[in-house]
Order: sequence, then C-alpha cells, then structure tokens
Amino acid sequence: MLRLMPVGDSMTIGSAGEHTWRYRLWQHLCGAYGGPFTFVGPREALRDPATDEPTSYAYADPDFPRAHLAGWGEGWCHMAPLIGEAVRTFRADVLLVSLGLIDLGFYTNAEQTAANVRTFVDEARAARPGIRMVLLPVIPNIRAQQDAPFAAQVTEFNERLAKTAADLDTPASPVLLATPAPSYDIHTDTYDGTHPNASGEHKLAASFADAMWQSWDLGGPYEVRDRGNGR
Repeated sequence: MLRLMPVGDSMTIGSAGEHTWRYRLWQHLCGAYGGPFTFVGPREALRDPATDEPTSYAYADPDFPRAHLAGWGEGWCHMAPLIGEAVRTFRADVLLVSLGLIDLGFYTNAEQTAANVRTFVDEARAARPGIRMVLLPVIPNIRAQQDAPFAAQVTEFNERLAKTAADLDTPASPVLLATPAPSYDIHTDTYDGTHPNASGEHKLAASFADAMWQSWDLGGPYEVRDRGNGR
C-alpha cells in the first residue's frame, strides 16, 4: 500500500467545517490511482477557530484517511525535528509538503529556511532511505502582496527551494518541486488572502497530483471535473 504523508502549516491542517486539499487529493486519487493507498501521519485534527487549537474533527466530509503532519503556525523549522520519527513510525512512502510562509513571516529568512529544508530532507531519508518528496513553493498570499520586503523573501526562498530540490533529487529518493497553479488568485481561491477556500483546495491538490503524475506516472492529471467550483 502506498502511504502518503501531507506535511504543512495552516493551509494543510485546515479549520473546522472545511474539506481541506488533503480531501480533494484523496478524492482525485481514488479515481486516478490503480493501487491501494492511504494518508498517514501522527495527527488527524483540524484547527478549531473558537479556541485556536487543533482539536476539531468537524471535517466537511470526514470519510477519508485524515492523518497528516500539519499545524497552524508551523513551518520547516518546526517540522524538521519531527519528520524523522513520523516517517519511521508511519512508514511513509511519499511526503507532500507545503511549508515556508510561516518561517519567512516569523522565524527565519530565505537562506535559513532553505537550510531547514535540507535538514528536513536529511532526517526523512535517515528514517526511510527510499522516501519520495513533493515540495510546494510558497504560494501567493496577502502579506506578500502588501509587504514588499516580505515578497522579496518569498521570491528568494522559492528560488532557493527550486535549487535545493534539484540538488537533493536522487534516483533512489526523488525530490520534486510542484508547480503552483498559474491561475491561483488570493481574491478567488482564499477566504482571507492566505487560506484556501474550496477552489483553492482543488488547486493545491492539483499541484501535488500533477507533479506525481508528470514525474512518476503516479495517479493521473487532475482533471477540470476534479477542480470543481467549490463543492
């Protein structure tokens, strides 16, 4: 069985009442992947907006493998120390990673964040040498639109992430750089300028699905019918 682990920040964990891009990807792979698969990880909850804690299980549709390693306000600097144990314990085959916005916003600059990416990859491989990874760059967000120095850090980090992925990619343990949807728009694909709404969830899921399909022949292209109009 193929075991995929979603790793991320608030855009991956999601909030009470949401489907999450994890659910959208699950739906897609159920129709596109020919073998058994599941999502794995040490966490299952969503963020509860009332308490700002990851204690809610109120998914819009809870009927899917909800396991993940994601947290509201967590970044590469938080996940690098956790990924080895998580991979080892849950025997992940593929990591689907969406991180960086929090790091650049509160903890580390572009260069330091890229160094944490390398640590993350090293720790994951130490736990499972043949693990595969798909890394999503920092996607458009309201702060980058309003804060020029922050936008410059995002651009620099995404350039460094691309170089890091290319440097670390090996046949035994591939590292892919996913491509954000060119049509991703913070005004129509998020509910607050940062966090995805339903259409944004589909576009994030598509970034991961298309990367795995194009590079590994895993699954299939994320069709227009999968992207939907918010349901």
